[in-house]
Amino acid sequence: MYTKFQQHLQSELASIEEAGLYKKERVITSPQGADIQLNTGADVLNFCANNYLGLSNNPKLVEAAKEALDSHGYGMSSVRFICGTSDIHLALEKKIADYFGTEDTILYAACFDANGGVFEPLLTADDAIISDALNHASIIDGVRLCKAHRYRYKNADMADLESQLKLAQAQRFRLIVTDGVFSMDGNVAPMNKILELAERYDAMVMIDESHSAGVVGPTGRGVTELFDCKGKAEIITGTLGKAFGGAIGGFTTGKKEIIDMLRQRSRPYLFSNSIPPLVAAAGVKTFELLEESNELNARLKENTDYFVSEMTGAGFDIKPTQSAICAVMLYDAKLSQDYATKLSEEGIYVTGFYFPVVPRGEARIRVQLSAAHTREQLEKAVAAFVKVKSEIELK
Repeated sequence: MYTKFQQHLQSELASIEEAGLYKKERVITSPQGADIQLNTGADVLNFCANNYLGLSNNPKLVEAAKEALDSHGYGMSSVRFICGTSDIHLALEKKIADYFGTEDTILYAACFDANGGVFEPLLTADDAIISDALNHASIIDGVRLCKAHRYRYKNADMADLESQLKLAQAQRFRLIVTDGVFSMDGNVAPMNKILELAERYDAMVMIDESHSAGVVGPTGRGVTELFDCKGKAEIITGTLGKAFGGAIGGFTTGKKEIIDMLRQRSRPYLFSNSIPPLVAAAGVKTFELLEESNELNARLKENTDYFVSEMTGAGFDIKPTQSAICAVMLYDAKLSQDYATKLSEEGIYVTGFYFPVVPRGEARIRVQLSAAHTREQLEKAVAAFVKVKSEIELK
């Protein structure tokens, strides 16, 4: 049987490559940062990491992880309710709750697991989930695992959300689900308006803050801070793998009873090892640093504003953004790959995004800014984009 299946896969893979959609992985041989080294020997500036606050190789986080390695060992070898809970896990959960102004927190191996494990334990076929059309794949997969009725509204479209909420009045409980920042476009969910509609139509709200926590809001506490509604959403999910150190680990934080129920019934939590103590310890240190100073978030905002201003001034088509994500629109899938290749030759490490990651005809280079980028590095990136644009237009 596999011979036939192998031929089928080979044909599919060849078609993907011929269409210019084949994803190739480049290998980094240095720590993650604004300046990285590849296995080719190239030294490049990284503009496609989720390292928003520049903490991925922060010495204080590295030291905290080393100390935990000595004091608590390498791994827990267990799930939380058996013998996988350490004092560091509890400390991190409290730090996260304090950061977001919520009542309690539960840790997961990744935010994909947090989103995959949140719906099924809480909602049944009697209930409704109303989800933004551009929500992350992990939310979509999590919703599929739940028997609740599914409604979808156009991205950040409050009129359509209201229409779906009216339809969902037939169900018992209603949960509106949205990303805080939509990862491909960089736009922010209008949380004030979403919460107003939730109150009007008797619904709860869940926000995935993966790309917004540490990034948006006066002190980077995400969209609930940006719209002055901290503590009002019933559920927030997020990750330690982006702004908060860039390692691994996810979380759900929110109302105490919801977190309690997830501890009892959320399958990714009940059947997966707890995160390693060294990761939890570095997470605790991350939130301590963010409590002490807003310097990193302020620098990130400054870098983002400068880059967007320079790129639009140079004539690039950039989607409106309120985050550290800058979508440079190219529209053609192969062009996005060619552009990324030429930028790499200029020492700028970026990735072209195209279908199925984004809709057909919406290919782009997604540039992600970091607090670790210097002004000189930003200038070099803009100059490289301008140079590649002129070379491609001359063809």
